[in-house]
Amino acid sequence: MRNFKPTTLALLTSSAILAAGSVQADREDWPDNFTVGTASQGGTYFVYGSGWANFIADELDISGGGEVTGGPTQNLALVHNGDAAFGLATMGPAADAVSGNSPLAPGLEMDNVCAMFPMYETPFSITVLASSGIESISDIPDGARIGFGPSASTSDTYFPAMLEELGVDFERRNGGWSDLGGQLQDGLLDVIAFAAGIPIPAVSQLEVQTDVNIIEFNEEELETVMNAFPVAEFSIPASTYETLEEDARAVSMWNFAIAGCNLPEDFVYEVTKATMENNDRMQSVHRSAVTTIPENIKHNTVLPFHPGAARWYEENGYEIDEDMIK
Repeated sequence: MRNFKPTTLALLTSSAILAAGSVQADREDWPDNFTVGTASQGGTYFVYGSGWANFIADELDISGGGEVTGGPTQNLALVHNGDAAFGLATMGPAADAVSGNSPLAPGLEMDNVCAMFPMYETPFSITVLASSGIESISDIPDGARIGFGPSASTSDTYFPAMLEELGVDFERRNGGWSDLGGQLQDGLLDVIAFAAGIPIPAVSQLEVQTDVNIIEFNEEELETVMNAFPVAEFSIPASTYETLEEDARAVSMWNFAIAGCNLPEDFVYEVTKATMENNDRMQSVHRSAVTTIPENIKHNTVLPFHPGAARWYEENGYEIDEDMIK
């Protein structure tokens, strides 16, 4: 055992007290609690966002939780206005928000929204009951009742336009994913057009209760949609759902967690650090978090990174252009 002289021990004790005080001081400007804007129950955003909020609350010893919202478009507005500290957003609606083209606030450039970390890609996929006989997009009958998720969500913003581009005639319906799943099963809807991380809880639940078809895009449909919208080709692995016997072609957009740009830098740094350094824990929240890794920050070309998040990336060898930091 090492023996310290009284003066040395006093100095060490004093240093420890100062260090503890410094840590406490660093948290003085932190919020007492935080809210994460997610989406409707039954969708991946709600599961991912609520689970992540609980993880951060436990990790940083601060009160926080997920909130049911209308999805990315509303989350961007909530974060911009300071009504939510954090939110989950897709790059398409994010681009609209920062350019003043959000359907919730036309003309308002939402410049208090910063990127924190990459989440996953959102595939656009179509689910029907097997009993409907629909096996392709071209099989969807004229006047089909299609559920597009919550109003102003990513799915509701882009999927109707995609299907119109592909010549589908439909009646538009909105609602939470769980509710729409129930309506499909009860015969009140013909199709659900999902834009959500996979596996989608509502689809997994439907599979347990009835036979479904998951409709993929053919090559011509893929090319048409990719030329008209800010999406990329995506393949839904066969292992995602019991229904699939082989990978299914789809299109996707990237999702990022967002933060109010005016949140304290140290706070966002610690949130980013906890998330990026605990991917196993994130995957236990939702399987889609396998892509919640720092290498994927390159997929954000729309939002400036919060200085706190950027600090963690740069400290760990990930470069971000200066003009992409708030």
